[in-house]
Amino acid sequence: MPDRKRLLTVASFGADIAVFLTLLLAAGWGWFIALLVTEVLFWLIRLIWISPPLLRFIIRRIIHMIPILISVVAIGFLLIQLAPGDILAAFRLNPDVRPETVERMERMFGLNKPWYVQFFKYIWNALHGEFGFSQTYKAPVFTLVNQRAGNTLILAFASLLMAWGFSIPAGIVSATHQYRWQDQILSVLAFVGLSIPNFFLGFLLIYLITNTGGWLPIGGMWSINSSEMNVLQKAVDLLKHLIVPTIVLATAAMAQLTRLMRANMLEIMGQQYVTTARAKGLRERIVINRHALRNAINPMITIFGFQLGFLLSGAALTETVLAWPGLGKLVLQATISQDLYLVVGSLTYTVILIVVGNLIADVLLALIDPRVRMR
Repeated sequence: MPDRKRLLTVASFGADIAVFLTLLLAAGWGWFIALLVTEVLFWLIRLIWISPPLLRFIIRRIIHMIPILISVVAIGFLLIQLAPGDILAAFRLNPDVRPETVERMERMFGLNKPWYVQFFKYIWNALHGEFGFSQTYKAPVFTLVNQRAGNTLILAFASLLMAWGFSIPAGIVSATHQYRWQDQILSVLAFVGLSIPNFFLGFLLIYLITNTGGWLPIGGMWSINSSEMNVLQKAVDLLKHLIVPTIVLATAAMAQLTRLMRANMLEIMGQQYVTTARAKGLRERIVINRHALRNAINPMITIFGFQLGFLLSGAALTETVLAWPGLGKLVLQATISQDLYLVVGSLTYTVILIVVGNLIADVLLALIDPRVRMR
């Protein structure tokens, strides 16, 4: 039986690559969408023989998230409809555009129907892979979102890596040195990070870098001569362009997570089993890493999905200030122009990412704590 499971797993990875290349090359999907769909599908298949209880847990969570996704998209659709005017407002005010032309455009885009009719038609079309047409960019919404989403996720994941990579050890140091100079310095930095707005920090870093020799790129995602670079040079160029926006986007998250990790560690270190471990003569490093940290990390995992949503919401201003070609900047422009289907398509994509982030947090929590998996 173990050999059969191993054979199935190896075969699934071969099919994984084949499906990914099919979606990427034959279907014309973007690399991120193709990778996401392929990996989600095949990991669900692998769980059939790897861990059936975990598969049932994930399926229950997915079923619970479907009405959440539909409700959020419906609210966003309604809010856009309640805003005064629409994408055709400029045409109505233009004396050179005949009213018959505006009416024809309303029928073409379905804007002459009630909002709930437009919403259910949008859901029906979305289930068939049609997310509407952007009146501003004159292109399919799926194509526009697909072009920008990968860039936003690169920025969001880099910010998550920086925030979590800093906050967990910083929270441990702050808790184990409570009220000492290490704790005081980290607390001051955390409160400064929580207080300063992202866009102001972005402008501040732009000012500092430009007045100290311009030693880091402060705008865009690639250099002008990126087309002349090889793969390694492009990777280095991307990392250089990531530094400033990642610092801007991750600062508030680092501050919040550091304070949360400190509070969790202080609470766990006061528990009786930690006192018992110390009484047995275990070294403090083992007490902290093996007994305290494993229990203090659980609340951090719980908020992982919400942290992803926090970063995505803050990415819009960060991308605008630092000219990062991401989804947040596209959503901001679409909202200003009241491009209904582009706004709703971007909102749907963002909600899906947040839902997936919460699902990943639930799965990680279930892997760490089997009691969660049994509920």
